Amino acid sequence: MQASTPSTSRKSLYLKLLGVAVVLVLGVVGTLSMSSTKSAPDVTFTDLQGKQIALSSLRGKVVMVNFWATSCVTCVKEMPQMVETYERYNARGLDFVAVAMSYDPPNYVLNFTETRKLPFTVALDPQDKLAKAFGDVKLTPTTFLIDKQGKIIKRYVGEPDFAALHQLLETALAG
Repeated sequence: MQASTPSTSRKSLYLKLLGVAVVLVLGVVGTLSMSSTKSAPDVTFTDLQGKQIALSSLRGKVVMVNFWATSCVTCVKEMPQMVETYERYNARGLDFVAVAMSYDPPNYVLNFTETRKLPFTVALDPQDKLAKAFGDVKLTPTTFLIDKQGKIIKRYVGEPDFAALHQLLETALAG
């Protein structure tokens, strides 16, 4: 075994200090990125009956906004789980708006909504205003989870992991 020289000890100390500094920086960045949630846009949805619902009127509730299309295989596949999630958490303060993409024919959306007996608000976005307001949504499904204060907690592109989503909902609804 070789004896440690002053320069080897110094290098070892510098490496340890560098490691601690890196861990601290990553911790600070992680904390800041988690705490800097973005506010949901100030939009108004128009449901299939023509009723207007301002997102701001849903403050105090946790809200899921799901961009979808009747032609999207994943959207159609996940919709029963979205219905189940809504029914499971609605009484505890979850609201849900399913926004049909602009290219989705309104009569297809209406037929899908009626035949599947969707229990939540279904809105049309004929001019892409809602999709643009939420960061120019192009991919479906894209779902936003918004807290009681109107901050976006999470954005899902594609089908969410429903177990993880339900855990997040538990936390958001308790807060």
